[in-house]
Amino acid sequence: MIPVPSPHAIAAMAVTIAMFVAFARGKMSIEIVSLLTIAVIAVGLYFFPLPGTQQTDGLQLAFSGFGHYALITICALMIMGRGLVVTGALEPVARALERLFKYNLQLGLLISLLMAVFLSMAVNDTPVLVLLLPIFVQLAARGAMPASKTLIPLNAAVLIGGMATTIGTSTNILVVSIANDLGMPRMGVFHYTPIVLLAGAIALPYLWLVMPRLLGDNRVEEVAQRRRFHTRLRIDEESGLRGQELATIMSRMPSEIEFEGTPSGPLQAQQRLRMSGTHEALEEALRTLKGAIAPTWVLDRIRRQADQKNETILVREMSVTADSRLINRTLPTSGVADLYGVVILGIHRPERLVREREVYSEGGDLRIAEGDVLLVMGLPEGLDAFARDDSLLMLEGARELPRRSKATLAAAIMVGAIGTASIGLFPIAISALAGAIVMFVTGCVKFDRVGRALSAKVIVLVAASIAIGRIIDDSGAADWIGQVMSSGLQYLSPALVLAAIMLCVTVLTNFASNATAATVGTPIAFSIAQQLGLPAEPLVLAVLFGCNLCYATPIAYQTNMLIMSEGSYEFSDYIRTGVPLVLLMVTTLSVLLVLTYGMRLI
Repeated sequence: MIPVPSPHAIAAMAVTIAMFVAFARGKMSIEIVSLLTIAVIAVGLYFFPLPGTQQTDGLQLAFSGFGHYALITICALMIMGRGLVVTGALEPVARALERLFKYNLQLGLLISLLMAVFLSMAVNDTPVLVLLLPIFVQLAARGAMPASKTLIPLNAAVLIGGMATTIGTSTNILVVSIANDLGMPRMGVFHYTPIVLLAGAIALPYLWLVMPRLLGDNRVEEVAQRRRFHTRLRIDEESGLRGQELATIMSRMPSEIEFEGTPSGPLQAQQRLRMSGTHEALEEALRTLKGAIAPTWVLDRIRRQADQKNETILVREMSVTADSRLINRTLPTSGVADLYGVVILGIHRPERLVREREVYSEGGDLRIAEGDVLLVMGLPEGLDAFARDDSLLMLEGARELPRRSKATLAAAIMVGAIGTASIGLFPIAISALAGAIVMFVTGCVKFDRVGRALSAKVIVLVAASIAIGRIIDDSGAADWIGQVMSSGLQYLSPALVLAAIMLCVTVLTNFASNATAATVGTPIAFSIAQQLGLPAEPLVLAVLFGCNLCYATPIAYQTNMLIMSEGSYEFSDYIRTGVPLVLLMVTTLSVLLVLTYGMRLI
């Protein structure tokens, strides 16, 4: 006879269901629902404490998520990911994948998914996603598939790969360790890998072709036309452009780049080619051509000062007012490099004004006029002085240039953190936190930029999910669910017993936590196997697989939360894409386990 759940267990299940419903309806923001959940748990346990606890113990449980190692780990991983982005460490990989995506979007996504699967088989799945996340955010910014259409499929591929080996996730290690303590032989690293890879191959078409279609596009449509900046491309003595035809160069240029006054014949040293394009297109062109649009000595001086002062180089847009001394001057005669230590990269002016009047000097440089927008690069102090003294209106927004001098260091820190965690030298929490601290100490990430790396939505959601997991466990709700499950499974066939265990553990892991599901589910599965005379290994594997099928909610696993802000996801996005994948994987894995272990279907 199954006992009636305690009032605390009933309340814990009610709060969990209410939180899930509120998330799914989407009428309140995730932050509000998360904070309300924490508040309900805190107030409820204060007035109605758990047996054997004090009122303050309930408060500690409710707010424990904010100091939990899982939240600290996620924040540290976000900071390290930010370090890779701001130093430009991922640009080579991003450009390689960008070329693949430009060749064929579907092929690029397929190869990315396969790469994610096989990487996470050998390395813990969380560091793998942290490594890939900023790359795909950069790809979206470069015009590949939007982040909202790639990150959930990528996360699912990482989780499938992590499930394939006993070292792929900490949950796998937990299940295998508990099973070993219960008397089962220890499983090798690749003990069940063929089963997962076959299931993953069946699920891959869904991840590749269907999931992106179920997700929205989080790219912001540009209402106004993007500014085009006129500048001069410099052909220096050491330039690799010497002797090449302009037509050959154009084939390697972004589509937004245009050259004016096309020269005939091969390019020669000391030539200055008039060109125009958006800021991003100019950067891409210069990177491809290894050329410059400003004197090299000025650029080197700015970079040197940035390293000495440990400051970030900014690129800002400034509008020329009627009182500016720059009016009718050209870039070479402006003198801003000597006066302020900044450099004007280009001048924006509507095309009709360029065509309607004679605006070029005898040397072919565009004369600055009232209303022009200047693209200026320099350190913050120099930019402020330039705008103030030369009567310029500084426009909103500033772009930070990657600190490429620290790119190798940032990559080494990330590799060190991932490597030590993947081989088990340190827990992921310790290696990630140490990596974040080293990022700060070395200047790869600045303290005043931490807010850009962290997401308030993710922080409160993680804290709420940890509190829910604890109250489900401590109230006895998890034990009661396990007893109900055990009593009902005795009437089912072995194949259905296995499928039911996997499905129940999957539901538990998507509502509470995979650690709770593993801790509760593994001994239950072992007990059921003994009571029903079934082999224990397939039932324990059903628990292990179920703990990894955490696709349906953002609170199910930490990687789900890591992608939430970057993909601009709502709770409903996880449900819409994750539930079909859960059902597909449960069905496939159950059938494969039944066939592998020769269990009866009926």
